[in-house]
Amino acid sequence: MKKRFASIVITGASSGIGEALALDYAAPGVALALSGRDAARLEAVAAACSAKGATVDAGLIDVADRAASAAWLTRFDDAHPVDLVIANAGISIDKDNSSLDDFSIVHKTIDVNVGGVLNTVEPLVGRLMARGRGQIAIVSSLAGFIGLPYSASYNASKACVRVWGESIRYVLKTRGIGVSVICPGFVVSRITADAPFPMPFLMTSARASRIIRRGLA
Repeated sequence: MKKRFASIVITGASSGIGEALALDYAAPGVALALSGRDAARLEAVAAACSAKGATVDAGLIDVADRAASAAWLTRFDDAHPVDLVIANAGISIDKDNSSLDDFSIVHKTIDVNVGGVLNTVEPLVGRLMARGRGQIAIVSSLAGFIGLPYSASYNASKACVRVWGESIRYVLKTRGIGVSVICPGFVVSRITADAPFPMPFLMTSARASRIIRRGLA
């Protein structure tokens, strides 16, 4: 039997895969908590989801902000007990030399791509365990399987969340909670818009959403 979700958290929902997932999950009877850092883009996505009948809580949240993330997520869960968490927010801002001349870029990447996943899962996982149901989806990347010559901190961050997600599956399965680790290749998005290297098998965010939603179900 395929899973159906009625209360869904999607971080990084203002563009790319997050936006596509939000629009595809939006329907009457579905509550969506959508976060992003660009107010105009997030508002547009929220309006489009509301027009499809969903109840939408749009949070202008930086996922690296642990306290703000926790406050927003627990408030949403109080009103709409969450059954699907998609930790999708991420950045790829390395420079050509993998930012070895500016470690602030490395730290920021890790803060968002790793810390942001933890800050999304932490406020909700205890509540999911108490209810004994739900699904957690962590967006990693094919770049998290091997060290590549570009974007070292991005690659490392995606390797970290991939292994963490795969590992917590064993614990959470015994509590009735599923964990999925999503590893996209190249997807049309703001991250890939100016990539200075070939991107084989590049796909649209709409196609990525179809594949992801089928896997989560």
